[in-house]
Amino acid sequence: MICPYCQSKNTGKIGTEHYYCWECFVEWTIENGNYTLYQVEEDGTLCCLDDLFGDGWYAERGS
Repeated sequence: MICPYCQSKNTGKIGTEHYYCWECFVEWTIENGNYTLYQVEEDGTLCCLDDLFGDGWYAERGS
């Protein structure tokens, strides 16, 4: 799996359709072909970045 944000191959699967990037430290999920990107906060909670990037951000990056 390649990170949809930084394009790194240094990623891992942490759940069903849930992935983590060891280069940019983001998590993402894939549901029905749509990516949702999350920032991991200091307390371990996930903050959804969809509002920041908007719908279809991964298609614009050429993923």
